[in-house]
Amino acid sequence: DRLLDFCKTKNVKAIVVACNTASAFALDTIEKEIDIPIIGVVKPGAKSAVESTKNKRIGIIGTEGTIKSELYTQYIHSIDPEITVVGKACPLFVPLVEEGMLHDSVTDEVASRYLESMKEENIDSLILGCTHYPLLRSTVGKIMGPEVNLVNPAYETAISLDGLLRQNGIRADKDAKPEYE
Repeated sequence: DRLLDFCKTKNVKAIVVACNTASAFALDTIEKEIDIPIIGVVKPGAKSAVESTKNKRIGIIGTEGTIKSELYTQYIHSIDPEITVVGKACPLFVPLVEEGMLHDSVTDEVASRYLESMKEENIDSLILGCTHYPLLRSTVGKIMGPEVNLVNPAYETAISLDGLLRQNGIRADKDAKPEYE
């Protein structure tokens, strides 16, 4: 509540809920509490995966919370109910990233174990469903192979945010100086 009150007093143009798990569990609640445009990372990521799949088989890797919420699956099926969605929790990825072990043999081994079952699912799009996971993009890409499109929901969200700001006529001029507090 304090954060939302702060945003109201500072004339915030839009709020991005950049955590996949927070988007899955709190976005609807936040939207009801405030009349500032809010965007999460799940919808843009799901939309991009649907647009990129050719064989209608999409994988999602994320935290336990994100995978258990099945929110990505719901959004994907709201666009195309015939798509097969396979989720896999990869809880060790977060601490590996936070420890800076991006190009480490331990990370390679953990990723291989996590993604082994995903490879067997014949997916052609894989959503990196945690804001930490794009930092492991090269490792994941090496394991999954070039035929699997890796979807970065954060990137897709930035594009969606730009569209939202433009659509509402509230995008800052490119020469505008940002303000910090």
